Amino acid sequence: MKPKKTFWDQFRGWFSGHKSIESPDVDGIQVSEQDLVKLASCEKTIGYRFRDSKLLKVALTHTSGASYRLASNERLEFLGDAILGQVISEWLFCEYPRYLEGELTRIKSVIVSRKICADVAERLKFQDLVIVGKGIGSRETIPRSILSNAFESLVAALYLDGGYDVAQSFVLGCLKDEMVAMVSEGLPINYKSLFQQVAQREFKLTPVYKLVGERGPDHEKEFQVCAVVGDHKFESGWGNSKKDAEQQAALNALKALGEIEEESMLVLDDLSNHNKDME
Repeated sequence: MKPKKTFWDQFRGWFSGHKSIESPDVDGIQVSEQDLVKLASCEKTIGYRFRDSKLLKVALTHTSGASYRLASNERLEFLGDAILGQVISEWLFCEYPRYLEGELTRIKSVIVSRKICADVAERLKFQDLVIVGKGIGSRETIPRSILSNAFESLVAALYLDGGYDVAQSFVLGCLKDEMVAMVSEGLPINYKSLFQQVAQREFKLTPVYKLVGERGPDHEKEFQVCAVVGDHKFESGWGNSKKDAEQQAALNALKALGEIEEESMLVLDDLSNHNKDME
């Protein structure tokens, strides 16, 4: 009776032939004593013990520190990016049922950005864990792009070694607080950029903004601007600067077109006010 294939066996893209996973020279990936120190430190930090130490080593290995390309974390980064997006999307979808697709996408795009991934990697002290070449290793700091890639690769490694639940738990443990804070504090939106996309999609035209009024003294002047797309003129908006007024005008236009609902906009205000009451 043939042994049942493990989940990891199905995804061993860089392993050749049918060598056993216990083989010390599978595809030339070997774990040295120095590597073991870093791997053990990583496992302690993330609270998970890998069944396959080679997989964890690959996840932490930048191309500069790999003996050949497939021994680096590039492939895992590709998979980790997709898993990270799925975990974040599922959580946002379930936690904020009143949010529209555009708002969920906006939050997700920030959370899965290289900046946030690098921030988390630094917090987990990946700069001491990644395996890099001598050139990069001799620098005072490890480039944040390498740390970001390592974080995504680790997500994939956890998924392959322990399954989706393990990867999900790790991702949410690292990013849940950031997502809650982002929603409660409010995430700035570039309404002009969003409205331009909508206008080009719906009218095949680019919106223009017209100054229609001003009020107040010079040192506290307010501006009134309206958005116009072809023959369509939308409700004007006020702002302390022309740029702010244009953003408000774009928001009014998006509401008029049904792209942003008033009810969903109130969710952020409710959460923000709730948090202020709790302080």
